[in-house]
Amino acid sequence: MTASPRAVIFGCAGVRLTAAEKQFLYAAQPWGAILFARNIDTPEQVSALTAEWRDCLGRDLPILVDQEGGRVQRLGPPHWRAWPPALVQSAQSRDPVRAMYLRGRLIAAELAALGINVNCAPLADIARADTHAILRNRCYGQTLDQVVALARAMADGLRDGGVLPVLKHMPGHGRATLDSHLALPVVTQDAATLRAQDFAAFAALSDLPLAMSAHIVFSAIDPAQPATTSPAMIRLIRDEIGFDGALMTDDLSMQALSGSLATRAQAALAAGCDLVLHCNGVLDEMQQLAEVCPALAGPALDRCAGALAGRHAPIAADLSELADEYDTLIAEARA
Repeated sequence: MTASPRAVIFGCAGVRLTAAEKQFLYAAQPWGAILFARNIDTPEQVSALTAEWRDCLGRDLPILVDQEGGRVQRLGPPHWRAWPPALVQSAQSRDPVRAMYLRGRLIAAELAALGINVNCAPLADIARADTHAILRNRCYGQTLDQVVALARAMADGLRDGGVLPVLKHMPGHGRATLDSHLALPVVTQDAATLRAQDFAAFAALSDLPLAMSAHIVFSAIDPAQPATTSPAMIRLIRDEIGFDGALMTDDLSMQALSGSLATRAQAALAAGCDLVLHCNGVLDEMQQLAEVCPALAGPALDRCAGALAGRHAPIAADLSELADEYDTLIAEARA
């Protein structure tokens, strides 16, 4: 076991950890785990899986999930609530800020009950007419002020429910017209406009504890490298946007990045990301990454420890009343 966790977040293949996964994970000691739909069956099973992760690694590690709502929710019916796309909800609700807070608070209650304590939300990407469909209706709004207010509400709801938020996709995915899962988006907007709009949304939320980088080239700042592997972009995130929390990459397996997984991880860490994210649970790929991802140390260790220090028990609330209030806001919007 390393003196401190390794600078990587891993997934797993199925609904329980295999013997081979347990042996590997105990030795590798990733900073955190991430769950996907392939890991989700029933509440009892998910609770057993999160407990198994913690028993295996011997510590209360952060366990992440993407539970945005809309198309990106790993937990859904019949055991968990189905959420409308965020952009639809914010456009239709008569009180979009309150509705987004309630969404975050209720999602947190569902996750915390399962032992999941980090949610990869909110998004501070600004939706535009040409935002790629993979992202557009996941955005919270089409203006800077709207996005900041709603992302703050979602983050507050998650934190009040005992779940840490992950701000994404830093420093802004809204101008991407390609799907970064499949190709590398290049944003050619001038730097002044980016700073006044896209980057400003993240600056307004820079106090959040965790964030995820975007696999996007911003040619006005670094025409050669996507933000995830660009020292210039990571400096911008730290120095201009002012984010001093723990910065993780988006999934290393996405085709926006080039080179081997090991090369991608090394480039992201060298650029200034604190953690790399590997999601597919393929054991031999995780073994490759464990060889090149070091134990957390120095400022990266401090930032990751600081993020986890913000965890707290859920603030007491009548969840049935909050759910009724949310349902009323949504029903009134549809009437």
